[in-house]
Order: sequence, then C-alpha cells, then structure tokens
Amino acid sequence: MDKQTIRETVWDALEEQGIARFPFPPHDRIPNFEGASEAAQRLTETAVWDAAETVKANPDSPQLPVRRAALRAGKTVYMAVPRLRDERCFYELDPDELDDIEAAPAISNVADHARQVGPEAVGSVDLVVSGSVAVTEDGARIGKGEGYSDLEYAVLRELGLVDKTTPVVTTVHELQIVGGPEGVVDTTVPVDDHDVPMDWVVTPERTVETETTHTTPAGVDWDALSTDRIDEIPVLSTRRPD
Repeated sequence: MDKQTIRETVWDALEEQGIARFPFPPHDRIPNFEGASEAAQRLTETAVWDAAETVKANPDSPQLPVRRAALRAGKTVYMAVPRLRDERCFYELDPDELDDIEAAPAISNVADHARQVGPEAVGSVDLVVSGSVAVTEDGARIGKGEGYSDLEYAVLRELGLVDKTTPVVTTVHELQIVGGPEGVVDTTVPVDDHDVPMDWVVTPERTVETETTHTTPAGVDWDALSTDRIDEIPVLSTRRPD
C-alpha cells in the first residue's frame, strides 16, 4: 500500500467514525482528533519532555495542546512560518514575553504574538514535535504529503541545531497507528531517505518508545530537491551548495 492510500484510509476512518475534530474535513491536512489534549498531557509526563527547554513544534491543530503545554511549562516554542515562505522561517514564542499563552500558539494568532527569526537565531532545539497522518510503532511516519516537516528538520540538522540524539515525537489517535491494535491500516509503511522517524508515539491511551531503526536524515538532501522547489523556499535557496 502506498503512502497516499494509507493517508486516504486514515482520513476517511477519522471522519466516518466521528473521531476527527475541527478543522473539517480531516483530509489533506494533519488531522485533528478526539483526545488530542489527553495525548498532549501524556507527552508532558515523559522524561524527554521534562528535559527540554526548547521545543520545535508543527503548527497544526492537533498539536496546539502540546504547544500550549510547552509555554505553560516555561519552554520556548518554535513554529515554522507556513510553507517556509520567508528567510526568517521560524516563529519564536518566549513564554516570558507573551501576554496570552493560550492564544499565542494557534496558527491563526502566532504571527501577532511571536518574534520571526531565521534558523541561525533558533539556537539548539531539545525536542521536536511533529504532526502525523499515520505512524507505526517502530517510528515510520506519514505526513500530509507536502514534505515541509521533513524539510524543517533537515534545515535544523544542516545547521547543527538538532542532531541524531534529539528526540522526535508525535501525538496521534490510536486509529492512526499502522498495525496498531486499533489501527485501520495494517501494512508496511514505505520509508524514504528524507523521512524523519519518530522516537516516541503518544496517544490518549499510551506512550510508545519506538526504538526506531529507521535512519534519521543528516541534513538537506539537495539532490532530491528540484531547482524550482529550492527557489521557492528562501531558507534553501540562500544555502544551496555551489
């Protein structure tokens, strides 16, 4: 089963079983799900969470509770500017400088509350939070198919702001776990060289340390990117090798 078929199966099931939450429909996005807040709470009970002072998080709705929890805990949160469309491609949310921690990390509000910075201003990242359409218990992840999450990680890795020891986590519904006890898909997930594996998968019911054997990308795979793709993303076009 290819990645797009897995995506469509998961999106359909989330909608048909009434598990999807706003925004609707769940298709063609990182889907929000019933229990997202409970999954976020479970993540906050892990050692990797406690150890993190800075968190790079995806901007999607199901991880909004994670971003809020990070700010409440005094952690600095970085979110990518949509589609990496600016050279200053990250929003920095410093909890000490925010008037409204609840509103600030929402994608509709972040530009009004955050400081927009380039990747060099990020400093080291202690924890990476990703959104997923589907994921396996051994850490293979499928996003919505545009590749921005993997590119964001690759840029940070290229600049030495994360390394292979930096934990990468995702929060999902049990239905989204391929091959899981409640998963709607039971198949092998294709893994590409640029795919960033998950070290932890957290649902409302359980926390899975994947002990993944999938290889973490060491930086930007320039040969895999078209010239047009590089040109449309300033943080890449200004750093492409000669």
